[in-house]
Amino acid sequence: MSTAAKIRRALPFWMSLLLVPIAILGALIGGWTVVLLPILTWYFFSLLDAFLGLNLDNMDPDGGGDMTWYRSITLVWAPMQFTLLFWMIWYVPQAAHLGAAEKIVLFFGVGVITGTVGINYAHELMHQKPKVERWMGDVLLAMVLYSHFRSEHLQVHHRHVATPRDTATARYNEGFHRFFFRALPMSLKSAFRAEAAMQARRGHAWTHLSNPFFRYWALQAAMLALALILGGWMGLALFLWQALVAVWQLELTNYVEHYGLTREHLGDGKYEHVKPRHSWNAAHKATNWLLINLQRHSDHHHKPDRRFPLLQNYAEGDAPQLPYGYPIMTMVAMVPPLWRRVMNPRVRAWRKAHYPQITDWQAYNKARNPPPA
Repeated sequence: MSTAAKIRRALPFWMSLLLVPIAILGALIGGWTVVLLPILTWYFFSLLDAFLGLNLDNMDPDGGGDMTWYRSITLVWAPMQFTLLFWMIWYVPQAAHLGAAEKIVLFFGVGVITGTVGINYAHELMHQKPKVERWMGDVLLAMVLYSHFRSEHLQVHHRHVATPRDTATARYNEGFHRFFFRALPMSLKSAFRAEAAMQARRGHAWTHLSNPFFRYWALQAAMLALALILGGWMGLALFLWQALVAVWQLELTNYVEHYGLTREHLGDGKYEHVKPRHSWNAAHKATNWLLINLQRHSDHHHKPDRRFPLLQNYAEGDAPQLPYGYPIMTMVAMVPPLWRRVMNPRVRAWRKAHYPQITDWQAYNKARNPPPA
């Protein structure tokens, strides 16, 4: 395949870069343009889904070929987001043409892209073997003050997904708002506990400098200090606001990805192996471009270090499918009665298809091991 053909094949995944000039436009012009970031991220790609439909094709996971143009997008984004974020923190507080409401809405949009794109790219990077990629993932997470997500995701979520021990697995009938305020403290606690246990296995106390939490805290402190230096107290407040929005976007995605799905409890605290049926998937073409195939989530849990172009699509009989892409589903999740109306029948159908031997799910869930205190 020629270089030009390789670029054309990877080019749709580069569409997220279009959000950068939109953010700059909002800062420079203000007015109605400050709402463009969430509109494009949520609605434009969802509208494209309606026109472009599904992508059910799979690249050969064993012979995927040259990954350069796919890998480059995740490597380019980290310095680009850093430059954009801190330029805006410097520029916006002193921009006389922007009112207080415009600044708040603009940085809401910034949080949408640092969460939807930035954390998602950090997720891709932290699963890879090269140290430079994992470091870039750490930098992206520090920009939204959620560095512990790396430890929680790698050491807790992938191991305990679809069990009560996983904070990031939303329970059946658990509304998003309840899930969000449960996940925020518990994800930090479980991440810290996992790293402390890792240090103990190495014969160290948690205070040993090899504990990544010291890196997390240092990077986050550096981000906070830079925001204060460049933008003053307003810049710091805007930085904190976009970080909160970004984390909200992440936890919305976590909520959607495994809602109501459970691995069978085998007794003695053991569960069946993770299977494709334990993640919700979406094959919608445009939103998978935006989210670099995150919606092929079952295969990500099957092969966590597999680069995003090689993630495989599963048929509905093998893995549960969402009716829409993640952007629409996360908006539905913000309205719990609507979410339950859309998703609970799908969860019940999933239970009947995969675990017909369990007839009383309420009693079954009570009998499963509770999460550790």
